[in-house]
Amino acid sequence: MSSNADEGPIRPLYEQRRRRYRSGLNAEMIVAAVYMAFGHRILGRRFKTPVGEIDLIAIKGRRVAFIEVKRRATTEDAEDAITLTMRRRVRRAADLWLARNPRYQGYDVGFDLVFVVPWHFPIVMRDAL
Repeated sequence: MSSNADEGPIRPLYEQRRRRYRSGLNAEMIVAAVYMAFGHRILGRRFKTPVGEIDLIAIKGRRVAFIEVKRRATTEDAEDAITLTMRRRVRRAADLWLARNPRYQGYDVGFDLVFVVPWHFPIVMRDAL
């Protein structure tokens, strides 16, 4: 008997996870391009720490922005994805990034939230986290 019968739902789940991963990467690239178009320099992408991940880190002038990107079908779905746990995760990861990059410790720090919704320009909310 073929082992394909044992794989059943695993393959579709893997494909779905891969599509979501790519969709997230594309959303982050779009947001990075928007920030760069408005004069920011991207310092980091997908900064992973033991306490969490930061999607994008950007700087403009004396402000370092830690950016959380949410790509969803609707703005309401994106808003629903913002949880207290997610906010804490981003802040802890930002503290760790700043500790590892003391050069930026004297800068203003912002926590931006960006919603990427199909057929709309990204919705940028400064200091929303």
